[in-house]
Amino acid sequence: MNMKTVLILLILALATIFALICVLLTRGRAPSVCQRPEQEDTDDGHSLVFADLTPEEMVQVVRYLQEKLGVKLVDASHALPSDNCIYLVDVQIPAKVEVLRFLDDGGPRPAREALAVLYFGNQPEPNVTEYVVGPLPMPTYHRDVTVQKYGGKVPYHRRPTLAVEYKQIAEFLKSEVFPTAPSFMHQVIEYNETSLAAMTTAPRGFQSGDRTTWFVLFQNVSGFFLHPVGLEVLVDHSNLDISQWAVSGVFYNGQYYRDMVQLESAYVQGRINVEKVKKAPWDGDFSSMKPRAPPAAMFPVQYEPQGPRYSIKNNHIIFQAWSFAFGMSVNTGMRLFDIRYQGERIAYEISVQEALSVYGSNCPGGMSTRYMDGSFGIGRFSSPLVRGVDCPYSATYVDVHYLAQSQVSRIAKNAICIFEQNLGSPLRRHYSNLQSFYYGGLVNSAVIVRSIATLGNYDYVWDFIFYQNGAIEVKVQATGYMSSSFLHGDGLRYGNRVWEHTLGTIHTHSINYKVDLDVGGRSGSCLP
Repeated sequence: MNMKTVLILLILALATIFALICVLLTRGRAPSVCQRPEQEDTDDGHSLVFADLTPEEMVQVVRYLQEKLGVKLVDASHALPSDNCIYLVDVQIPAKVEVLRFLDDGGPRPAREALAVLYFGNQPEPNVTEYVVGPLPMPTYHRDVTVQKYGGKVPYHRRPTLAVEYKQIAEFLKSEVFPTAPSFMHQVIEYNETSLAAMTTAPRGFQSGDRTTWFVLFQNVSGFFLHPVGLEVLVDHSNLDISQWAVSGVFYNGQYYRDMVQLESAYVQGRINVEKVKKAPWDGDFSSMKPRAPPAAMFPVQYEPQGPRYSIKNNHIIFQAWSFAFGMSVNTGMRLFDIRYQGERIAYEISVQEALSVYGSNCPGGMSTRYMDGSFGIGRFSSPLVRGVDCPYSATYVDVHYLAQSQVSRIAKNAICIFEQNLGSPLRRHYSNLQSFYYGGLVNSAVIVRSIATLGNYDYVWDFIFYQNGAIEVKVQATGYMSSSFLHGDGLRYGNRVWEHTLGTIHTHSINYKVDLDVGGRSGSCLP
């Protein structure tokens, strides 16, 4: 090995060590010493007008509600339907006209307020009520905004289902329903108290006032979404007294029954067409996310030779000519505000609003399902992001705090990531070999703000992408697992067979965003 080769290897080793140091130094939320942003952050805290609530602010809002509403509030994590509880607390973004007066005209900073959604089950007329609470950090007032927003009180049956209500339904099925069909459950389903998993459906009925839900049953294995057993149960959980809940219908392998007692009778008398599903191994076998083989080689890794070229301060991001504020709504997920290019606001708000999926099937659970994921909480179910898989190793990771279905806030670690991505093709280039000889080109890169929400079987990857040329792209990718039904009869009219008894059901996804553009001046609407 000659001296030239040794020098080349030494230079490569030093470059690799420097890159690794920059990766390690840029793991935190704040900009590191390796960062080289191209413009200074002159925001002066103005972006905090859009900031998510802090854990301390959430504590004060809950304390205020407990002391000032004059009713007993039970923690929603163990509340009965007949209790009063806090469903969620989120920041109340001020009216746009107030924010612009503050940002652009030197007006007063809008009062910082919270939005609190409460379930009042222990009332003469149970209802859902929304309050604006402020000013933060030490609230002194609250006002009911329910009628203003919805035109009247929100009936109690319309409330989104609490996690504890699902637990109560599971206990009802285990203790009251399944024991009424012992032979069928043991011999056909091979049921024990831990062998089944259930998926909820929505909406919960077809008429106003309904609160009945089809629960589709699966083998409780890894990736259970692909292991239906053919049994679906319709539960009426409308009564505020859970001892009065009842089964309104049962479906098994193409046939409807009044309840589990009738299904048991039909099975014992041999009047039922049994399709016994082979018991899957605990890891789900084909549905497992476990790699089938080790990777043949390490994946490519991007690094930033001089550290990130973007900067983050509080909830404010600067990248080249771009600047914007970011946050996370408990219900609707990621949102960006005051988006500027070269100092000029081009959008006041770009935010996720809803993810809707509509299914088709010849099983009742699948045929009746129309999920509106905002009712479950897109932001609430933001997943922790795995470094090097969900986002690059060198990305900046931000925690999210939220308060939903509890009286204490929770933290979603690394729920948002920010990174600059080399897009792998030139933004522009030309190689001249006529008249004169030259090459000109520009690397194409963009800053990406990402979160991933896991809603049941689906994982939605939400990206807000900012390009150097002034373009913005908003993108969502769906991954995770498909939803499935039990394959029977003419099931192939409604999807594709993905396993022996598994139908991958036909469905559509609709994603809704709010885009409030202020290109060339303020938009015509300055409504809240």
